[in-house]
Amino acid sequence: MNAATDSRAAVSHLTPELWDRAGRLLIRKALAEFTHERLLTPRPLIDGRYSVRSDDGTVEYRFEAQVLTLDHWQIDADSITRHREDTDLPLDAVEFFIELRSALGLSDEILPVYLEEISSTLAGTAYKLTKDHVPADELAKSDFQDIETGMTEGHPCFVANNGRLGFGIHEYRQYAPEAAAPVRLLWLAARRDRATFTTGAGLDYDSLMRAELGEGTLNRFASVLAEQGLDIADYLLLPVHPWQWWNKLAVTFAAEVAQQRLVCLGEGDDEYLAQQSIRTFFNTSNPERHYVKTALSVLNMGFMRGLSAAYMEATPAINDWLAGLIESDPVLSSTGLTIIRERAAVGYHHRQYEEATTKGSPYRKMLAALWRESPVPSLAPGQRLATMASLLHTDRDGASFAGALIRESGLSAVEWLRRYLKAYFTPLLHSFYAYDLVFMPHGENVILVIENGVVQRAIYKDIAEEIAVMDPDAILPPAVERIRAEVPEDKKLLSIFTDVFDCFFRFLNGILVTEGILDEDTFWRTVAECVTEYQEATPQLADKFAQYDMFAEEFALSCLNRLQLRNNKEMVNLQDPAGALQLIGNLQNPIARFAPGTTPGEAAETTAVA
Repeated sequence: MNAATDSRAAVSHLTPELWDRAGRLLIRKALAEFTHERLLTPRPLIDGRYSVRSDDGTVEYRFEAQVLTLDHWQIDADSITRHREDTDLPLDAVEFFIELRSALGLSDEILPVYLEEISSTLAGTAYKLTKDHVPADELAKSDFQDIETGMTEGHPCFVANNGRLGFGIHEYRQYAPEAAAPVRLLWLAARRDRATFTTGAGLDYDSLMRAELGEGTLNRFASVLAEQGLDIADYLLLPVHPWQWWNKLAVTFAAEVAQQRLVCLGEGDDEYLAQQSIRTFFNTSNPERHYVKTALSVLNMGFMRGLSAAYMEATPAINDWLAGLIESDPVLSSTGLTIIRERAAVGYHHRQYEEATTKGSPYRKMLAALWRESPVPSLAPGQRLATMASLLHTDRDGASFAGALIRESGLSAVEWLRRYLKAYFTPLLHSFYAYDLVFMPHGENVILVIENGVVQRAIYKDIAEEIAVMDPDAILPPAVERIRAEVPEDKKLLSIFTDVFDCFFRFLNGILVTEGILDEDTFWRTVAECVTEYQEATPQLADKFAQYDMFAEEFALSCLNRLQLRNNKEMVNLQDPAGALQLIGNLQNPIARFAPGTTPGEAAETTAVA
């Protein structure tokens, strides 16, 4: 019987052994990241280990750790033990959060929901542990989607990073990216007087539908409507996540269905795979066709993952504007940077819910979709794709994906790193200094183009929801005005220091150091050299470099888990993201000691002091 419908087989991954391993791995991450965010303060023990005690002091966790740059705690998961006085206790990840609820600031209201997210994250890890072990060297040479579905960790900072509250166990096995189960999207017909459709330049509704569905499917959908006395010309076609139809739209939008303002047309013919963001799908039947991003009213990592019909309207125009900026800028174009544009968006406006709610309500984000370009047609012969999140992946033997690429490349680790930084990091620097333009450039939002193990260029994605222009005087087209953001001067550079240094390079450095591929000084010196080379190549921006100093001695520690621990249903007010930041003290800037003009002796002295 199919595992998705067999109640026993559906939980076959929930065994004592796999649950214990998943819990140990999650406690390791919790100790490391909560210590990094200064929620926990490990005490050194005389045997060289560290200790963290529960709120009431009766339970003690002991572990081995190496403390690296940026206060990064590299903890040995197998070294973690739990004790009450002289009694050894088994590790229990859920108990861990209850024992430390005060230290973590978990309120009575938030705690049970957070524990539900933790339980879901643990179950996901247990499921991943059932999959065949793919060594890093093999995965690094695998197909784009094999890499996408082969990731085991998720966001490196967030502890509860696979909550997906709303998915049942059979739905997890159908729709979780690691399940790698083919999905056929459902299609609705939405009356044109209740729906909006926008496209980028050079594209229209009819040509998009023909390209994405084909004449056969379009004719079939037209027949479904005609059988009910309806004309397809009066409707816009809209793809939906199957979960959204069964769990939300068929119930919450029942009146719209009953009055034929929404008509379910059935499945499309193409098969898709869910991406790490869970609500975006890659077309595996026709990889050259667009990704489809859908609304999904599932709570995951601090947000309900819906899509606003009103918000989506400006999406294609924003993408066209950014693509034009990149193409016209010689620095950006020289790095090979491209974006995969969100080319079209469609959304349904439920008038009663819009009248009954305010902007940002989940009820306004239940039915919308967008089409994003596929990166596949842009590849040259011999090139392949990988999500940048893969650089933080390690296999069960501790071997890293990044290390595998370095070995394949035949380059020195430093030279490999330089080329990666040129492709990924230099565009972020130039966007910031030349245009006050910032991205959300975490691993899941960047695709790397790889040839013979070497990163050739970067592709940024998830554009319209994630970019911002922080210059209040920037001249933007009216359709793009939405991306303007008011950010205090002293927080602007956190878009680099937090999003890149603390939330990505910190982990990549830790992986390469632990594997013995690079030492810390070499890693951060190479990052500093990338900054220096960029600044020397763009002397016209010298005033901006002085105003926003990449080589400042320290920067504010922005804590992501604190946001989720405080409010795991709406982690950030999207109308004022800068105002929601949890800033707790400072971190030493790891490239400060490699600033231009700093001598090797001064650098060593600075390192010793730090």
